[in-house]
Amino acid sequence: MNDQYLVLTPEKVVLSFRPCGLATRIGAHLADVMLAMIGAIAVAMAIGFMAPIMGEVAVAMVGSLLSSVAFLAYFVLFEGLWQGQTPGKRMAKARVVMHDGTPVTFSAALYRNLLRPADFLPAFYLIGALCIFTNPRSQRLGDLAAGTVVIAERPAAMGYVPAPHHVGVHKFESTVGDLRRMSLEEYHAIKRLVDRFMSLPPETQTWSVQNIWAPFAERHGIEPALNTHPIYQMEAVVMKFGRMHNLV
Repeated sequence: MNDQYLVLTPEKVVLSFRPCGLATRIGAHLADVMLAMIGAIAVAMAIGFMAPIMGEVAVAMVGSLLSSVAFLAYFVLFEGLWQGQTPGKRMAKARVVMHDGTPVTFSAALYRNLLRPADFLPAFYLIGALCIFTNPRSQRLGDLAAGTVVIAERPAAMGYVPAPHHVGVHKFESTVGDLRRMSLEEYHAIKRLVDRFMSLPPETQTWSVQNIWAPFAERHGIEPALNTHPIYQMEAVVMKFGRMHNLV
């Protein structure tokens, strides 16, 4: 297993990530399994109350099916909607990202978890462990199929809550102007930066703001918002331009 996983972005910036170790991943998974089992048992118990109406055999079949779905949904929904983390991964400071460093997609979260049972064959996590040890990105079978990587999370240079830039109106849109001269290529460049920003090391965040965002802002006459991290205006640009051109 490599200590560092390097990604060359379209902006010709090399990003460095540290793949999450096997022990950390197993610990996070065990914590998640316990929580997911509690949810699955709760679903089975709720279905059990329908026994007088549906019959014991039907209830057992439906309960088993829904419990399995609830167990899978726990991992898929948390990873897909919680920026690549489950409660177990958050406690272990691990995160699932796409192989290019961008946030994991919902479909990728589904694929990687559908193949999770294969990693347990022929004994507990044997195939998964072998894949992690022999793969340069520490990927298991589900990661290989979905194009994902589990990385160790590093603290950000400055704390902020990212905006869901595919919906709504950003509160800083009034500070970025009309964006009439902004090109589609610039949109994709700023969007990629916004998508990756939380995973970038502090020095790369600073470099990106100075060499990607600052020239763009100067070119389009965007004045820095007072006492505000530039990421908020970047998000506002992505949301406003995307909505103007039906890209989101």
